[in-house]
Amino acid sequence: MVEKGIQLVEETLSCSICLDLLKDPVAVSCGHSYCMKCLQSHWDTEDEKKLYSCPQCRQIFTPRPVLLKNTMLAILVEELKKSGLQAAPADHCYAGAEDVACDVCPGRKLKAQKSCLQCLASYCQNHLQPHFEVAPLKKHKLVEPSKKLQENVCSRHDEVMKMFCRTDQQSICTICLLDEHKGHNTVSAAAERAERQRELEVSRQNIQQRIQDREKDVKLLQQEAEAINCSADKAVEDSQEIFTQLIRLIEEQRSDVAQQVRSQQESQVSRVKELEEKLRQEIAELKRKDGELQTLSQTQDHNQFLHDYPSLSALSQPTRSSSIHIRPLRYFEDVTAAVSAVRDKLQDVLTETWTNISLTVTEVDVLLPRPEPNTREKFIRYSCDITLDPNTAHRNLLLSDGNREATLTSQQSYPSHPDRFTNSLQVLSRESLTGRCYWEVERRGGVYVAVAHKNISRTGSGNECGFGGNDKSWALNCNDSGYYFWHKNVQTPVSGPRSSRVGVYLDHRAGILSFYGISETMTLLHRVHTTFTQPLHAGLTVGYDSTAAICKLR
Repeated sequence: MVEKGIQLVEETLSCSICLDLLKDPVAVSCGHSYCMKCLQSHWDTEDEKKLYSCPQCRQIFTPRPVLLKNTMLAILVEELKKSGLQAAPADHCYAGAEDVACDVCPGRKLKAQKSCLQCLASYCQNHLQPHFEVAPLKKHKLVEPSKKLQENVCSRHDEVMKMFCRTDQQSICTICLLDEHKGHNTVSAAAERAERQRELEVSRQNIQQRIQDREKDVKLLQQEAEAINCSADKAVEDSQEIFTQLIRLIEEQRSDVAQQVRSQQESQVSRVKELEEKLRQEIAELKRKDGELQTLSQTQDHNQFLHDYPSLSALSQPTRSSSIHIRPLRYFEDVTAAVSAVRDKLQDVLTETWTNISLTVTEVDVLLPRPEPNTREKFIRYSCDITLDPNTAHRNLLLSDGNREATLTSQQSYPSHPDRFTNSLQVLSRESLTGRCYWEVERRGGVYVAVAHKNISRTGSGNECGFGGNDKSWALNCNDSGYYFWHKNVQTPVSGPRSSRVGVYLDHRAGILSFYGISETMTLLHRVHTTFTQPLHAGLTVGYDSTAAICKLR
């Protein structure tokens, strides 16, 4: 309470012009007090009009009052100074280079709190007070402090511009309205502001709607990022588990092969050792017999020789050497060859599968707006290697050039297959298409260039299996007389220059399918915007005396 009382005393004994404690205080008849020098300086500016006003209440005095020092106020000010409680305005209250300064403050100016569009002046809190107290000033338009007040004044007539010329799109004063803007479409500045304000609100609504849309997109992208992270983590975890199982299986097979080889090795070596022992025993016996025979052969006594010879034991049955088959360095080579064959097959499977895995990983992307290529060179960057699947080809289609070309001919000896088209002269690609893909078809005669779901009907008749006749396929009918696009059995005429080559661009995630005529230039023939719910396959329908071939672009 004491601090509030001191503050009230300071405000009461402060000059509303300099905002400092009164110096040589004087009081005018309206009751307001000022520093003598501050009020004299203020009235000096009004000498020409001979009308002298109170800076606060604007009461007019004439003639100029004689100012006398108010002794009582002077004593009160001195007492307040002696108490040491005087507080100057804080530095942050004064106007800096970037601030709008009060136009009334003498010396160091305070920050303006408001600007008046009628007075074309800016006021600090104290000097603004009359605009809240004096009836005529209450009607003035106060705005936030502005350094551009002079922009509201006509440079030619020094009048406030209260009108707007719609013909010249500029603010004007009332004199301009009767002068160079006479006859123009003019309205009050307030009316033009109201019109522009409505336009501004519409613009803001559009911006706010776009902000909401973009915020939704941000949330969707955040969800997409989270889904990608979760999917990637699960794919890594699952693939590691699968590869671990595969490695474990290979380790088990490796161990089993080694165990079988070692077991067979032990068995065969044991047989060899057993036979070797028999042969060694036979050699020892033969050597003993040979010694006996040698001794007997050296006997000089004929009768003794004849007597001992029959007593020699007969020789045992010799081991048949023909029963021993020697296969130098070719005992377990068949095992190595068999394991090598498994390795080669596994390597082929892994190579093919790894390509598909790499393509699948590459095709993971976020659905963001992305521009379609605008030159053939850029389209070719997305070219894919497409071959035709013989298991889908109608029996009257001959596939050649590495299953890239289809020609209508006599019936081929294709084996029965559930994927084969039986009634439509069609064929699908072996490869499924996702992500961004581009390919070109060189044609002769009437050909349908198409894309279709893999589960399109193969045995039906009519629209259910024909490219473009259902909701599972999109087809461009190309012949020498023109182009027609087909989907859900709806025909759409397509204009464009005749060309023997057609380019197809697919952005599966974005739902874009485009057909282009390819010659010296690349001309867009037809574009589809939709949502593809399944992987697609390239397709061809070949008419009589016609040929279609998927081009090699790389």
